[in-house]
Amino acid sequence: MSIQTVATTPFAGQLPGTSGLRKKVTVFQQPHYLENFVQALFDVLHGDAPAAGQTLVLGGDGRFHNRAAVQTILKMAAARGYGRVLVGQGGILSTPATSAVIRRRGASGGIILSASHNPGGPDGDFGIKYNATNGGPAPEKLTQAIYERTQTLGQYRLSDAPDIPLDALGTHMMEGMAIEVIDPVADYAAVQRELFDFGAIRRLFASGFRLRYDAMWAVGGPYAKAIIEGELGAPAGTVVNAEPKEDFGGLHPDPNPAYADDLIAHLMAPDAPDMGAASDGDADRNMILGRGFIVSPSDSLAVLTAHATKVPGYASGLAGVARSMPTSTAADRVAKALGIACYETPTGWKFFGNLLDAGKATLCGEESYGTGSNHVREKDGLWAVLFWLNLVATTGQSVEQLVRGLWTEHGRCVYSRHDYDGIPTEQANALMAELRAQLPTLAGQTFDGHRLAPGRPKTDGAPSGGSEPRKAGSVGVTISWADDFAYTDPVDGSVSQKQGVRVVLEDSSRVVFRLSGTGTEGATLRVYLERHEPDASRHDVPAQEALAPLVALARTLARIEHHTGMAQPTVMT
Repeated sequence: MSIQTVATTPFAGQLPGTSGLRKKVTVFQQPHYLENFVQALFDVLHGDAPAAGQTLVLGGDGRFHNRAAVQTILKMAAARGYGRVLVGQGGILSTPATSAVIRRRGASGGIILSASHNPGGPDGDFGIKYNATNGGPAPEKLTQAIYERTQTLGQYRLSDAPDIPLDALGTHMMEGMAIEVIDPVADYAAVQRELFDFGAIRRLFASGFRLRYDAMWAVGGPYAKAIIEGELGAPAGTVVNAEPKEDFGGLHPDPNPAYADDLIAHLMAPDAPDMGAASDGDADRNMILGRGFIVSPSDSLAVLTAHATKVPGYASGLAGVARSMPTSTAADRVAKALGIACYETPTGWKFFGNLLDAGKATLCGEESYGTGSNHVREKDGLWAVLFWLNLVATTGQSVEQLVRGLWTEHGRCVYSRHDYDGIPTEQANALMAELRAQLPTLAGQTFDGHRLAPGRPKTDGAPSGGSEPRKAGSVGVTISWADDFAYTDPVDGSVSQKQGVRVVLEDSSRVVFRLSGTGTEGATLRVYLERHEPDASRHDVPAQEALAPLVALARTLARIEHHTGMAQPTVMT
């Protein structure tokens, strides 16, 4: 065996997005493509020095190309001089499990191979990201440095050693580097046992409580089988679609109403189980359902915040809660009632890391079906399911009762997200540029359902914005203020600009526009719609009806059809 030095040239576009570098599998299969990115990562982390004595964690969600990529990275890590690599059996490690292993084993960092909730298979998507010593995603300054290095790279180094066997636990040596194939569930399960009352959950299942957990043929399956069926005693078959498949069974591994239709059908059936749940491709996202009842991710975060002290791991109370800016304000209202801080961050789990490390927040979440806490530095799909099971077991309330209790106390934040996928990047950028250009003139404008018009001049006693607020349910809406969200990190003072356009109405309703950083083709425009409804008699008004004025405002304000050619969203959740 020897170390090979291979000449290469830069690839354009190796800039990590919201959560790593994601491209089509065929892009990653190009000669040198993956190697260039990994070499750039190692160069930024270590400069000209070897990674002597350091431990790297490595694994992925099992999608197509995962195994080949693991072997390549092992050979590059050996060439870099790492002392040890911990790799999940079969090349498998969920995203939250990788974070748990990094933190429990004292690793210097880890590489996760995943495109999260994006489709898999030979024609699907692939991704790679680096998690730092705290177990969380690399900060922007590090990902920017990696990208800059990819643009100047002229060579990479790797061992010519043969591939190592990944399917059996054990230790192998390569160029003096120890490669330990580990049980992918063990460290993760140990963390969960420290947080939740497994005894109470076992008794819940023993009482006849029924759960349907859809792993969506993704990496969450082995974790859910081992913990929910194995340790907690749920009946065999509780976890379905549990075997990770390279193409996720040809399905879209995204746990939301648009793609988890089979799970929803089971929970809406006359003989529905008591609770439903799903996790995504790399098991960091979750969807929660009650019998005949869908829980929004924003409401899920708020419920967990409201009842956290009923769970052993959080019995002493929460330091604070954090949410991504597009997530509804339900958690804000709970935090205010509890007297704890609520932080609003840009989208991307990396922004929660500083808050968690500094002890400013304990729970955090985002509207795209991600919730988590300070137990790791990633969102965690199975953790959320266990949290809900613990609450049901402790309170004796159903999933629906817990959510309706939230609404009764704090009002309902009616919420929806509309995605416009596959927009040519230039057109998407033009839409956002036009929106930003309007920001200085939007305050005070009134929308009557068809067009925007200047608001009436402000009179004494009138709210800021220039006109009287309209009653709930009326057609017209008046804009109170609008901005392009910028975030100053309260821990390190770093500033992130242009994180999404916010338009806030005088009744506190919101419309938010941002371009997603998780796709692999073109751009995705996400439009977030929120309206707070304090009137309990209107809590069951369908979201489509309650949010109709905001939908019309969004389409008119951003001229969506003009810029995209799309009369309707691709997906509504």
